[in-house]
Amino acid sequence: MCAIRRGIWPGCALIFDDEEKVKLVTQAAFIVELEHISKSYEQGQRAAAVLKDVDLRMRAGEALAIMGPSGSGKTTLLNIIGGLDRADGGRALLEGRDLAGLNEDELAKVRNRRIGFVFQSHHLLPQCTVWENVLVPGLAQQGRVDRGTEIRAKELLERVGLSERLEHFPGQLSGGERQRVAVVRALVNQPGLLLADEPTGALDQGAAEKLAELLVELNRERRVTLIVATHWSALAQRVGQVRQLREGVLGGQEAAS
Repeated sequence: MCAIRRGIWPGCALIFDDEEKVKLVTQAAFIVELEHISKSYEQGQRAAAVLKDVDLRMRAGEALAIMGPSGSGKTTLLNIIGGLDRADGGRALLEGRDLAGLNEDELAKVRNRRIGFVFQSHHLLPQCTVWENVLVPGLAQQGRVDRGTEIRAKELLERVGLSERLEHFPGQLSGGERQRVAVVRALVNQPGLLLADEPTGALDQGAAEKLAELLVELNRERRVTLIVATHWSALAQRVGQVRQLREGVLGGQEAAS
């Protein structure tokens, strides 16, 4: 396999030296629970509020699109849900466990084992083939790739139409193909939660529509909870349930029109 350095890489925490498993409450009533979440960033002499008293609850298999203009706090909200950032106030729980109570190594394990990430940029390793890229999360989890991970990877690559691209490098793929590889990588460890931050933002119209359809189909087929941050109404319509985030305030749930 291609050389992969130790560290934390978006969507996959590479931790090899501690085999102790993080105990998760997999039977929690909600996969995601946010209670009165607030977040601010320093801007000069003052603090700019990005998120204000945000509440959210999602059960296993549900799907939600969070819409809002650039700068409305969508990425910050997903980062807090996914344990990539910490809130200033309130509680963020994943499968019943308060993320604030976890140290950085424990958070990294939770991200690798229970959360899949898809970003606007695919973050594929350019020196690795498609096959190697999708196996990275399995390697990070155990220090080796087991047979079950390989079987899931092959099934997922076939499902997204990339079974003939295993030995290709990211630079040899189209933008839509690279994002589909990123989706497979996000799902290969069978996470309970899939977070997608503007996943179609860098794609042309045709590729964006195909990826939007794929995300929704995988949510239904695999019962993985899906949260998509987007400003594209066509993607939100496919997801079905929408909440608007404006000036840090998350509005009530509405059906996409």
